[in-house]
Amino acid sequence: MEEILTGVSWLAVIVGAVVSFLVGWLWYSPKLFGTKWAEGVGVNLGDANEMPKAAMISQFLGLFLMSWFVSVTAASNLLLTVILATVAFTVMGYAGNAFAGHSNYARNVNAGYWIVALVIMVICNGIF
Repeated sequence: MEEILTGVSWLAVIVGAVVSFLVGWLWYSPKLFGTKWAEGVGVNLGDANEMPKAAMISQFLGLFLMSWFVSVTAASNLLLTVILATVAFTVMGYAGNAFAGHSNYARNVNAGYWIVALVIMVICNGIF
C-alpha cells in the first residue's frame, strides 16, 4: 500500500484531474466536438443543468484515479507503464464503442480525449 502513496504529488493529482475534467467539458461541448460526437453516439446534448450527475461524478472520480496512477508511476520512474496502460484502455474503449455502434468520429473524439487527459496529467506531474 505504501507504494501508491510514497512520492505522490497530490497537487499534481488534483490539478491533473480538475484540468482534465474542465478540458473534457470543453472537448464535448458544441464549441468543439460535442454536437457531432452526440450524433455519433445517439444522445442529445442538453444544457449544463441537464447533465447526468452520476456520469459527471463517475467521470471526475475516474480522472482522479487516472491522475493518481500517473503520479504513482512518475514517482516510481515507471511513467511508460501508465502510457502503455492508457493507450491499451483507449484502444479497448475504441473497440467497445465500435461494438456499441458509435460512429468513427465519436470513437476518435473519445480516444483523443483520453490521450489529451494523459498528456495533461503527465505535464502536471512534471510541473508539480
